[in-house]
Amino acid sequence: MLDILASLVAHGDELLPINARHGNLRSMKTSDFDYILPPDSIAQEPVRPRDSSKLLILDRQSGALEHKHFYDTIDYLRPGDLLVVNRSKVFKARLLARLPTDVEVFLLHPEGDKWIALAKPGRKLKIGSIVEFADGSTCNVVGKKDDGTVILDFQKPPEEVLTLTDKIGQVPTPPYVEKKVSDASDYQTIYAKEIGSVAAPTAGFHFTPELMEKLKSQGVKFAEVILHVGLGTFRPMKTDTLEEHVMHEEWLDIPVETSEAIKATKQNNGRVIAVGTTTVRALESGITHGFTKLFITPGYRFKTIDGLITNFHLPKSTLIVLVSSFVGEHKNDPDWGRQTVLRAYSEAISKGYRFYSFGDAMLIK
Repeated sequence: MLDILASLVAHGDELLPINARHGNLRSMKTSDFDYILPPDSIAQEPVRPRDSSKLLILDRQSGALEHKHFYDTIDYLRPGDLLVVNRSKVFKARLLARLPTDVEVFLLHPEGDKWIALAKPGRKLKIGSIVEFADGSTCNVVGKKDDGTVILDFQKPPEEVLTLTDKIGQVPTPPYVEKKVSDASDYQTIYAKEIGSVAAPTAGFHFTPELMEKLKSQGVKFAEVILHVGLGTFRPMKTDTLEEHVMHEEWLDIPVETSEAIKATKQNNGRVIAVGTTTVRALESGITHGFTKLFITPGYRFKTIDGLITNFHLPKSTLIVLVSSFVGEHKNDPDWGRQTVLRAYSEAISKGYRFYSFGDAMLIK
């Protein structure tokens, strides 16, 4: 784990003490966070209007559950609460190559004037290979990393590469969404501003302009962070234990205005409620600008957030581990949160909730 911390020290500022980085792993097994989901429970498209999705309320003190709709969040938030959202915007990160044939390039993030990417099948790309796309544009494979990613050189600044992907790229919807997204805005939050994510911060999908205005008129405030979603969020855990899993770095930025809003909220006894696990990782990483590899596991003591709005996550993912950690924080029993979340998921399945990116939501208070 020290290599993760060293990376944070190198990239960020305001690092928290080392003993605040992770939870008490106790060699918990990845399989402890597994569950069975019927295929018809996977949402294939968003509901309309967005705030009509189902909402499972989970009280993390008692474990009690309530079943509502997302527009009912107005009944659970109070004046002085602060909702913090991730304003990162998804770009068309999936590029299909013309040469070599049958190669797909999935851009992750720029690294200097190069790009870190996934390639499928990776064996077709060797250092020195030239990848050509449908419009005739090309990039060179200039390196490979031990984690399976490749380093690409488009010989363009990142801004021009993003312009290129907007023309020839595809919306990088998850593989479990079988229907093609006809409207790219369906895979963006309504407040997305800063291009940089390869997967959407999906907890924010449920907000509509009308609901946000109602919340603001009730005295609920909003603040923004940026965490550009990459491999750290969506790559599954393939290790036997949580302790063995290594998170990939993701870039974040917390504006001064957001830090000040959080401080004022705490001073006035309001609650800081994160919209999405990516927002949680940004707020809990202990830096205001830079890269994070923070992996929140059971036993972690949360520094900033008092509540969480989130979707239903994949089995054995770092996201369900994070949610379990938050639910079980106050029990001094790292396993209680895991058991409570899995029970909530089981009840949600039985009541017809829709899971994953376009699915329904949870409010954990």
